[in-house]
Amino acid sequence: MPNVARPEPGGAGGDYHRRLGTFSLLMVGLSSIIGSGWLFGSWKAAKVAGPAAILAWVIGAGIMMLIGLAYMELGSLFPKSGGMVRYAQYSHGSLVGYIGGWSNWVAIVSVIPIEAEASVQYMSSWKWHWAKGLYDGKELHPTGLAIAALLVVVYFLINYWTVRLYAMANGFIMIVKFVVPALTIVGLLASGFHGGNFSHHGGFAPYGWAAVLTAIATSGVVFAFNGFQSPINMAGEARNPGRSVPIALIGALVLSALVYVGLQTAFIGAVPGHLLGHGWSGVDLNSPFADLAIAVNLNWLAVTLYADAFISPSGTGMTYTATTARMIQGMQENGYFPRILGRVHPKYGIPQPAMWFNLVIAFVFLCLFRGWGTLSAVISVATVISYVTGPVSVTVLRRTCPDLPRPTRTPALRVIAPTGFAFASLLMYWSRWPLTGEVILIMAIGLPIYLYYGLRQRFEGWGPHLRAGVWLIAYLAWMALLSALGSARFGGYDLIPYGVDMAVVAVSSLAFYAWGVRSGWAGPSREVAGESGPARAAEGEEVASIA
Repeated sequence: MPNVARPEPGGAGGDYHRRLGTFSLLMVGLSSIIGSGWLFGSWKAAKVAGPAAILAWVIGAGIMMLIGLAYMELGSLFPKSGGMVRYAQYSHGSLVGYIGGWSNWVAIVSVIPIEAEASVQYMSSWKWHWAKGLYDGKELHPTGLAIAALLVVVYFLINYWTVRLYAMANGFIMIVKFVVPALTIVGLLASGFHGGNFSHHGGFAPYGWAAVLTAIATSGVVFAFNGFQSPINMAGEARNPGRSVPIALIGALVLSALVYVGLQTAFIGAVPGHLLGHGWSGVDLNSPFADLAIAVNLNWLAVTLYADAFISPSGTGMTYTATTARMIQGMQENGYFPRILGRVHPKYGIPQPAMWFNLVIAFVFLCLFRGWGTLSAVISVATVISYVTGPVSVTVLRRTCPDLPRPTRTPALRVIAPTGFAFASLLMYWSRWPLTGEVILIMAIGLPIYLYYGLRQRFEGWGPHLRAGVWLIAYLAWMALLSALGSARFGGYDLIPYGVDMAVVAVSSLAFYAWGVRSGWAGPSREVAGESGPARAAEGEEVASIA
């Protein structure tokens, strides 16, 4: 029978040092959200949706808050490192747990190289000749790849020996991450703001409202806000997770949403009219905000942005280097990876073998996807797939583990959970065909690993786990079919007209949500309750301390 995340003595089961306070955990969330997304997201969203991209950030933040509220209760209920890959295992067993964990890990580990790529892509706008050869407008050249690989190694080394070093570096980086975007907003609004950009050149929504929805899914909005899960994945190292996780999750989403809306507004207003001759879709910039700063003669801001192009993505890259290692350790405890990947260093409290594994995978993604725009859309869809299990799991665990201490309870769960599931389904649909189908296929590539471990155990006791996962397999197949048959505005074959298509997605997703909730069973959660209990209750009663 598949494992249900039992800690093992002697360093393989997550002997982490609880050193992160509420402020540090909040900084972890903000550092994950305000990364390369702020350097490129406003430009990419404007290309897709025009000035209406501002609404994409507002709507996107609201959707991510709904999804995040479901995970907020899970994070305080099970304050374990790598929690995002564990919860579906606790509620539904191995099949749902594996698919949810695999999709989340693929989405997050690929962020590490994309942050390095973002830094190098900004370098390509430097005035020196050698910098011009780093990036050709679509992908990095070999020299650019080498620099990006070096940055990935730096992220690795900062996290390798202690979480305290990471927290100290992240605190400084986070100050820079707030100051530089604030300077960018103020500088562009004061020096080069063109109010007519919001109504001319095709109007406020030149490509229609469908483009706004697509911008949420594929233009960096989901990609940026995806960082809300980092405080959850680091909960095992929080001193008082019951208090810190909710504050860090909600605070990171609210503060970053304000920053992104301000940046998008400044970007729209700062684009010079001569760049809009072919509409918003024709605005091509290698280093978007730095190029605009130069256009309005804010050379000091351009220099600051070039420097921050290393700092902001590096902060996010370091954060995801830390969290993905905890995810691998969580999946190993779930029974999907070799035992060695779950080992935690007895002195440093760091899952070092998992870090080495992720470093190799990051290099693979770096070679396969050599530009920020190429990889960000794939990451966004993979992330959304992993989100759909959260609202279902938290509802199931309310039923199967009602007596476990819950330091934080999601309010109005009966409304928030199905609504979050429906919006996650809509995000997947808005990602457009064929991208939706392609990413779902990537998720299926991981199933042989699951079957391999099942074969090693001769599938003993796997029947309930497989039955509890049928709903998710059917759901992903249904979403791929709807995406293909849906409106041409979302890349489909237009067999389901625009408007009706989204209604079908929303209504059918609620049916799958109900199926998923009914499929949850008490077997896995009883094992979890066995490893939790008095010690867990004591954790929830700790007095919070601010780092």
